[in-house]
Amino acid sequence: MRSHEIDYKIIGHSMQMVEIELDQGETVIAEAGAMNYMEDGIIFETKMGDGSDVAQSFMSKLFSAGKRAFTGESVFMTHFTSQVYGKRSVAFAAPYPGEIIPLDLAQLGGSVTCQKDAFLCAARGTKVDIAFNRRLGSGFFGGEGFILQHLSGDGKAFVHAGGTVIEKQLNGETLRLDTGCLVAFSDGIDYSIEMTSGLKSMFFGGEGLFLATLSGHGKVWIQSLPFSRLADRIISHAPNFGGSSQGE
Repeated sequence: MRSHEIDYKIIGHSMQMVEIELDQGETVIAEAGAMNYMEDGIIFETKMGDGSDVAQSFMSKLFSAGKRAFTGESVFMTHFTSQVYGKRSVAFAAPYPGEIIPLDLAQLGGSVTCQKDAFLCAARGTKVDIAFNRRLGSGFFGGEGFILQHLSGDGKAFVHAGGTVIEKQLNGETLRLDTGCLVAFSDGIDYSIEMTSGLKSMFFGGEGLFLATLSGHGKVWIQSLPFSRLADRIISHAPNFGGSSQGE
């Protein structure tokens, strides 16, 4: 199934939204709860799956939904469709401060792999699947690096990232980064998780036990502020209001 052709614009800076412009009959899919506003004439429906394969059997849909449920993702996706003549807009917002990255899958070899929480929305026809790291042992201990999402198709998709985003082009080089800082990478990039060498680096370096290693030819997107890092800082500085049970 060819992806629907959609137009878009990115709104804002530190807390961005993406506004999708739909012609009659065009559909955009999104994670549940991502929609910010929509114009009259657009209807939405919650469905099991991304709708990329119209001939997909119920059991195949159930299997795909089971993989998403296993990774903590919602089993359902919301489909927004314009039913009226002319152009209508629907907007989606990132859930925390950062940037929205537009991806033209046709120009990126047909697919992109991203962190499991990065996907925001995409043109209908885009297949959203779960991709497990081949090295399961290091994946389990590597935190964010274990479970990834695989976006494939020939249309536009949008992912969000925390803080500032940098895009790097690898031409045979190797890049190592904190597993949480990795947002996405295109076809042609080999991805693995490696343990930090040396006990001092592990326990006193403050960089964690594992690093993501990427090499090959393609694009890599990196975020400066992973949500997990932000959440850890907030929790560590939150006041403790716990009361005493003494005298009860």
